Amino acid sequence: MEKKEFLMCGGNKDWLNGYQHIPKKLQDLNEINKLLAHQPWLFNKGHIEKLTKGNDSWSLSEVVHAIVILSHFHALSSFVFGCGINDADLELDHKLTSNGHKNELPLEASSSAPPSPPPPETAEACVEQLMQKMRSISEQKTSDETSQEELVRGFERVESVTVDPGNGCDENNVDLVKYIDDPNFSYVDFARRRDGSVIPTFRIQDYSWDDHGFSLVNRLYSDVGNLLDEKFKVTYNLTYNNMGRRTNVDTTIFRRAVWNYIQCMYGIRHDDYDYREVNELLDRNLKSYIKKVCCFPHRVALNECDNVMKAFRRSEKIHVNLMITEARMQAELLYALRSVMKYMT
Repeated sequence: MEKKEFLMCGGNKDWLNGYQHIPKKLQDLNEINKLLAHQPWLFNKGHIEKLTKGNDSWSLSEVVHAIVILSHFHALSSFVFGCGINDADLELDHKLTSNGHKNELPLEASSSAPPSPPPPETAEACVEQLMQKMRSISEQKTSDETSQEELVRGFERVESVTVDPGNGCDENNVDLVKYIDDPNFSYVDFARRRDGSVIPTFRIQDYSWDDHGFSLVNRLYSDVGNLLDEKFKVTYNLTYNNMGRRTNVDTTIFRRAVWNYIQCMYGIRHDDYDYREVNELLDRNLKSYIKKVCCFPHRVALNECDNVMKAFRRSEKIHVNLMITEARMQAELLYALRSVMKYMT
């Protein structure tokens, strides 16, 4: 599918023969591409310097342009796999659209058709339990003041879940391997990384999208900062005030827990947030799903989205996937843009 799109857009067909067949200038993006995709905390100003000096160098604005495209593609991959879309579905959809029968797709034709929903009483109980936890957290906020030390400890104690990463890339997939020079490079738990003493937690208080990243992108990649900012805000604030069958529900606390958990996996700490809320509101199944979609999207089973958040409507599950997409993209951008800023100063 991607090959077809590439050629339809006028791409050089020789580039499809593998990594070694693309121009040297594009090959030089390989290092930052794999770091952004899997371990963005390793990104530093040295990577920017390497790209902007020597033969086939990039201008700083070109580097930022490339970073935005790469991070968008990584995040979009999470969304596609998280929603259970695969090549077979896309091919079938394309054929049906071409024949004018897009709305006639039988349920069993799609490999990502959802399983039977849980009994209504079970779904109601799950939603009610979650809403009770949200009410309890809201009440505690009005009566409690959490110290900065407790907030830091809460971040460090966010319950981690284990996800089998498999191989970084299926080395038997010859068609894919020819585009990758380091197929075993993949995500590792930030909290368990070997270089913990060298690379500290990324504190939003020190470098944030609102105060720093937004203006830097606009400066080097005209007006794109505005578009990204709107995208982040719409996704974060989107709500119909529904949760399952319940209406008039303030979902702010739940949405914030999902967003901050995603960025926590990439070592980003929101200084004023109590991360104990993450452990309260997100059960292990949901955490496992979020982590897999974020960090190992190629490992997501087609029906996995339907096996979590069983009390939620399909549209609410898609919203969670949208938050995974945007929170992941913002995390990648924060690390990269901070490195750009350090290079410039």
